[in-house]
Amino acid sequence: MEYRGIHPTALTPADAAEFARMLHDAPGPHLGRAPVPVVVHDPGTTPAGRRAALQVVYDAIVARIGEPTLYGGSADGPSVRWRDSSRTLLLAGDRQQVGLSVHDTRTLEAEEQRAFEWGGAWSGGEPYDQAFLPYVWQLDRSGPGERPTARPGGRLAADLAQFQYGLELLLRAWSEQLSVQVGTDWASFCVTSAADRGRQLLVSYSLEDGLHASIDDRDGENNEDRARMMLARGWQSRDRGWWQTDFLDPGHECAAALAALVVTELYARGTRGPEELRARDVSCKDRGELWLPGLGIRH
Repeated sequence: MEYRGIHPTALTPADAAEFARMLHDAPGPHLGRAPVPVVVHDPGTTPAGRRAALQVVYDAIVARIGEPTLYGGSADGPSVRWRDSSRTLLLAGDRQQVGLSVHDTRTLEAEEQRAFEWGGAWSGGEPYDQAFLPYVWQLDRSGPGERPTARPGGRLAADLAQFQYGLELLLRAWSEQLSVQVGTDWASFCVTSAADRGRQLLVSYSLEDGLHASIDDRDGENNEDRARMMLARGWQSRDRGWWQTDFLDPGHECAAALAALVVTELYARGTRGPEELRARDVSCKDRGELWLPGLGIRH
């Protein structure tokens, strides 16, 4: 779904909240119309700047109509839903602007299902592009409304390079979107590999702690040669047998660096394809169901 060029200016937070209430309570005349912008970002706005601008509007909307049914976001912007079986109010956008729109739920989700199945590819034999997905993460905390009866299908990443790309997009999305929707709550998952059974590689993000990755290396030698090797891969420090790396105030380049570190480590320990990988213990502060369709691996 395209959000660019829909309107030159944005509503004020108060007007956005009232417009959200109207769409939420009386969607009929507005179903399927183009999104109306509630945030417009100036060129060159940083991820932190976009986060702050959206926070004011998001808080006003939630204060007016309540918490959403589903939190989430795409590679480029939020994708928050107040949903029931007949209508879905959608707060979504990209790096230029964020808009409000309302949709027939069945029509919207059928359109999104096609995007998850194809993701920009011209045929089933081509790799899909996670940047085309309607959302790369979604969190259900049993909020008001009705949750979907099924999750949309998706495709595995074609190779480790595409898994790295999907992980980078997810980490970029979390660092810009997560705290707006869930405050200081953390989100995390463990990556495990059939090529290195029993080992955990943890990836997480929170507003307070930034991006984090750590790997269980307690079976590795604790000497200078191994330390040099792990540092060369991008790990920063060792604590009780776990190597870890942190970016406390992450930008997009930090998400790329952490994703590269994860894949470098997996490859060094024998993983050769995303079909060997699983995302386990996927959680947002142990509350609700967190789904990561943008990763391109099973979970």
